[in-house]
Amino acid sequence: MGLFDFFKKDKESKEQQQALDEGLQKTKTSFFDQLSKAVVGKATVDEAVLDDLETMLVHADVGIDTTVKVIDRIEKRVARDKYVSTSELDRILREEIVELLDRNSGATGSRAILDRADNTGSPFVIMVVGVNGVGKTTTIGKLAHRFHAAGKKVVLGAADTFRAAAVDQLIIWGQRVGVPVISHGMNTDPAAVAFDAVQKAVDMQADVVIIDTAGRLHNKVNLMNELSKIKRVMQKVIPDAPHEVLLVLDGSTGQNAFLQAKEFTKATEVSALAITKLDGTAKGGVVIGISDQLQVPVRYIGVGEKMTDLQLFDRTTFVNSLFSKK
Repeated sequence: MGLFDFFKKDKESKEQQQALDEGLQKTKTSFFDQLSKAVVGKATVDEAVLDDLETMLVHADVGIDTTVKVIDRIEKRVARDKYVSTSELDRILREEIVELLDRNSGATGSRAILDRADNTGSPFVIMVVGVNGVGKTTTIGKLAHRFHAAGKKVVLGAADTFRAAAVDQLIIWGQRVGVPVISHGMNTDPAAVAFDAVQKAVDMQADVVIIDTAGRLHNKVNLMNELSKIKRVMQKVIPDAPHEVLLVLDGSTGQNAFLQAKEFTKATEVSALAITKLDGTAKGGVVIGISDQLQVPVRYIGVGEKMTDLQLFDRTTFVNSLFSKK
């Protein structure tokens, strides 16, 4: 790496950190306001502080089950250490949440799909699922930008054929990023679109192909059948496709995002998560709860509108940003 590349990478890293800090600002403000109230006038972490902390985590949409886990872990530390001051609570809470995310990150952790795409020997196939309105198509566009900016050949497949807006939006994103989009238009067979997109990716020796799919949860059986058909058809071209099933969730919906995630994991084998719209909500704790409860790694988080605001999720960086007071 040359000196120019080093400074460029350092600048990009600082810009991403700033975007993350700003994107989590609403969650941080709510979080620390409540934490300050929980410990005011207290010297040690006692039962009353833990009760207040439990309420605070639930309000941050960490979720009941995950909150109970965190409180239980802190109670054990308090019992073991005999004396824990309230000034240490930030550090302890941070350590416990990072460890919780670490245990639930799976073998790949937060490793970029891009790193693995280099070693497949054929296009890396990502099938993207999620209900309408969560930012699914926008996430695909930003993901395509991330790969394209890294010098990778990318193909997009517009297989959400039941919404004209989804097809048109993906075509616009393809034009913005500068990557081809395979589309048959609205009300066409999604599996046929996926097949052609994967075949196109093979023909042009692309590195990554990203398939947009419909997200109609009102009829789970139909959704399951449709996603299964898309998989089978893609496997006629690449036998082990898809290599990643990425579920996109709207972080601003809090626990509703968790409920959606549970339904999608019943309909298909979700292997990674992208959680969007964290910049517009005080419910950023949902990232912790969803990762813990589903045992599926969070791969990406969306913290703003810019193309570069879809960030690779790093549990330590995320928790440090969540606990930073600036």
